[in-house]
Order: sequence, then structure tokens, then C-alpha cells
Amino acid sequence: MFELKQSGDEFHFNLKAQNGKVVLSSEMYTQKRGAKKGIASVKANAKEEQFDRRTSENGKPYFVLLAKNKKVIGTSEMYNYNDSRENGIRSVILNAPNAEVKEI
Repeated sequence: MFELKQSGDEFHFNLKAQNGKVVLSSEMYTQKRGAKKGIASVKANAKEEQFDRRTSENGKPYFVLLAKNKKVIGTSEMYNYNDSRENGIRSVILNAPNAEVKEI
């Protein structure tokens, strides 16, 4: 499920797995319409080739989902293991395209 939230004057979304854990988080948008377009972009780009696997400065694996123009659409949490990161990517691929959007 995507949760679309307002934070002050800005909007952002999180994609949550079935266990309720956040798998992917967006940037902040100045308008709700922008956040909704971001969700549509996640749904359209949730394909293996659109994920960029990265490692943080402290050595933790994470991933970002890229649009066709290579702009970051969303960023994952930091994982302890590469296998956990791969499970997060699989979750986005399987669940994002048909996930419902809930406005909080």
C-alpha cells in the first residue's frame, strides 16, 4: 500500500510491504499532485532494470528506484544484508504496480 502524507506544506509517500514495514520512501513534493505523479511513476517503473543498488557511507546496502530519465523516484531503508536489500526490491516489483493509495 502507498501511504500519501502531508507534512507541513509538503507531501510525500511511503510504499509499505504487507507486514506494514516501509519499503520505499519518496522525496518531498510541494504539491499533492506531484506526490501522486511520483506514485504513478513508481508503479510504472517497478522493474528490475530500474533499481540501482547502492551502499551507504557506513557500509549498509540500500536501493533507489530510478525513472527512465534516471531521476530518483524513491529510496529504500538501510539494510543489514544484501539479501535483505534484494527482498526489498522484489517486494517493490511484486506489490507496487497494483498497490492501493491511502491518503493519511
